[in-house]
Amino acid sequence: METPTCIAAAVEDGSLIIALSSENRDFLISPSGNKLSVKDLEGKTIGLYFAANWYSKCEFFNPILSKAYIQLKEQGSQFEIVFVSSDEDLSCFKDFHGKMPWPAIPFYDLQSKRGLTKKFDIEGIPSLVVFSPRGELMRTDGVELIERYGFHAYPFTSEKMAELEAEEKARHAVQTLEKLLVCNGRDFVVGHGQQVPVSDLIGKTVGLYFSAAWCSPCSKFTSRLVSIYDSLRTNNKEFEVVFVSLDRDQEGYLQCFSGMPWLALPHNNEKSKALTRYFDIRGIPSLIIVGPDGKTVTKDGRNLINLHLEMAFPFTEAQMSFLQGKMDEEAKAYPHNFHHVSHQHVLNIVSANSGGGPFICCECEEQGFGWAYQCLDCGYEVHLKCVQAVEKESEENKQEEIDGGDSFCVVGN
Repeated sequence: METPTCIAAAVEDGSLIIALSSENRDFLISPSGNKLSVKDLEGKTIGLYFAANWYSKCEFFNPILSKAYIQLKEQGSQFEIVFVSSDEDLSCFKDFHGKMPWPAIPFYDLQSKRGLTKKFDIEGIPSLVVFSPRGELMRTDGVELIERYGFHAYPFTSEKMAELEAEEKARHAVQTLEKLLVCNGRDFVVGHGQQVPVSDLIGKTVGLYFSAAWCSPCSKFTSRLVSIYDSLRTNNKEFEVVFVSLDRDQEGYLQCFSGMPWLALPHNNEKSKALTRYFDIRGIPSLIIVGPDGKTVTKDGRNLINLHLEMAFPFTEAQMSFLQGKMDEEAKAYPHNFHHVSHQHVLNIVSANSGGGPFICCECEEQGFGWAYQCLDCGYEVHLKCVQAVEKESEENKQEEIDGGDSFCVVGN
């Protein structure tokens, strides 16, 4: 049987067809279990699809890739996909492969699967590695390209990518709220029991909120966004949110939307899928901010709200510059280092210019920028505001202990 080293050498020589075979196997298997000759792939653009049924992102991406694959087949394109499974057992493999229209390396051929996984340093799934008809490696970011461009990404050449990026840039230049939200004669979004014309949103700052009931981080952020939304509306800010559902069914959509006080696109709307590709949504929750002129202000609405709360409004560069200056000034009052109750090492205050660039806060697990408290030993980082919150809670707990220690009951004689 061919070893992972042999597979790596074969791929490096451009012999992808050889790498997809083994000493005792010259075939792939179809979803129905039929054998397909590996040689039938010669001269085709090939995508190696690394995935597994146990991972939700694979379950989510699989129908997107299937749709693109079928569209390309209908057009007569010479494109083929080979599934390289990371499923835990044969039953799971058969169930997941049964949802795919392309062939796979047999589940039992661990050597081939491990060799390909090792060769391309596959650390996360889903992953789609694309090869030219000559067997030369073209792209390792096939998942991102399919999510972004669908079947239009084919044939995945640098020239095609440049063409698509230019088209995308041109569309963004003439972007309007109507072009984003109106679809097939439907010129409204829905509220709770009402239809709201898209024209009513023109002139407002609008957040397009990509979310779903199956996503647990979405639930956490939704509650925060509701609080910010209510605060801004109470203060008469021209701000609206439109829910763009990535739920798999109507039940999930209704469950998710029921806890939201804003508007939404109808479920299963092709516009939702188009917007996901248009804004290159890689993960949810995601909040895209569109300004009163209909142009995109920022794709980082979620991070900006986590960092600045309602002060992030209207999310413009001018507002971010103001808030950064405010943070710089406030940081002067913070100690340069101290021992945080949630970490064993001393934390040092850092700015964007001294190691405090984009980070994930270890306290609240949300994105942070600029100022942070950082552990130089292990990279532990927290927002300044999270340090304040934890320290305040610690002080309150200590005071409660003191107060509790001073209390007593009078016992009668």
